[in-house]
Amino acid sequence: MTAFKSDFLNILQERGFIHQCSDFEGLDALAAKGQATAYVGYDCTAPSLHIGNFLTMMMLYWLQQSGNKPVTLMGGGTTMVGDPSGKDETRAIRTVAEIESNKASIRGVFAKVLRYGNSASDAVMLDNAEWLTKLNWIEMLRDIGRHFSVNRMLTMDSVRLRLEREQEMSFIEFNYMVCQAYDFVELSRRVDCRLQMGGSDQWGNIVNGVDLGRRMGTPQLFALTTPLLTTASGDKMGKTAKGAVWLNADQFSPYDFWQYWRNVEDADVIKFLKLFTILPISEINKLAALQGGEINEAKKVLATEATALLHGRDAANAAAETARRTFEEGALAESLPTVEIPRSEFEAGIGVLAAFVKVELVASNGEARRQIKGGGLRVNDAAVTDEKMVLNNASLTPEGVVKLSLGKKRHVLLKPA
Repeated sequence: MTAFKSDFLNILQERGFIHQCSDFEGLDALAAKGQATAYVGYDCTAPSLHIGNFLTMMMLYWLQQSGNKPVTLMGGGTTMVGDPSGKDETRAIRTVAEIESNKASIRGVFAKVLRYGNSASDAVMLDNAEWLTKLNWIEMLRDIGRHFSVNRMLTMDSVRLRLEREQEMSFIEFNYMVCQAYDFVELSRRVDCRLQMGGSDQWGNIVNGVDLGRRMGTPQLFALTTPLLTTASGDKMGKTAKGAVWLNADQFSPYDFWQYWRNVEDADVIKFLKLFTILPISEINKLAALQGGEINEAKKVLATEATALLHGRDAANAAAETARRTFEEGALAESLPTVEIPRSEFEAGIGVLAAFVKVELVASNGEARRQIKGGGLRVNDAAVTDEKMVLNNASLTPEGVVKLSLGKKRHVLLKPA
């Protein structure tokens, strides 16, 4: 393990954030002096960011904690183009109104992790629509486009893999890397930003920005990427039966967020404690010594600390208590996720298969049948044995809900309203 001069790179290395860097020595010297202003770009393709974005937010967190300055760049401009990285087909073109709505919805999450303000290491938020939407086409071709080699652009993974699979790539997507590279140059000029960070799939795009800066006369720029997030079993991280693990509470509740971390594979617990919590390494090492069933205690710490970081300590403790009461006491906790159903529809009777699909504990009637055969579905803590079972007023608990459970860990309340 390399010993760096800067706290920033030492922390990132110790916690497992580093995948590639364009120049460790130069970046280390800059960060050691507290002069490393760094940015991560976040396109506005959805109303919420997801767990992959949480990882880069943590890189910005440690940058700030080590006395350097983070920049969160909203992709109001690049979202109009669409990043082809990792995609088999062209992204849907979003309207300006959609992008603005998504941007407004996303903005609030950053202040949960970063400190914004006017001092030297306070974070700033910018939007690349400020400069990208004002570029003149001919001037852009002459002043920026001339620095790009089409031969080299064709070797980038985002382009090459699409072409190898003989899948169409639009001209607008082909220009995404030009826009991203120019962002880096513009941020260097505006706020003396010298480092761009991102996931490993962004390496080519980030290095393009480093090269464009050199050609356009900026100070030396740097690239730093984090490894692709995968679980111990090799799956891409951040997917659940409900879909993506979103960071906004209205799209993925603090309780669901807590449960996501509580249910990670044993082999991933320590890695995720390092990446997604701010617990000292000494405490994480103590948790790493736990064996057998005790690993569940480390998972609870992971769940509570990760949730506290994003949703606040009160929400994290409430989620932990809900889980404890539900699993350890068999109690019906009112803070469990709740799905409402029209009272008239409920009183007429809803089939048990349809009910489990409706609350998204299973994806289809077929999956519900398979779970019933394996004893995996429960209604009000009683195993479902009849796939033709109907839920109605007679199924309600004293609290006026029906508790639906998949296995021992996933519960949703169905509530007529």
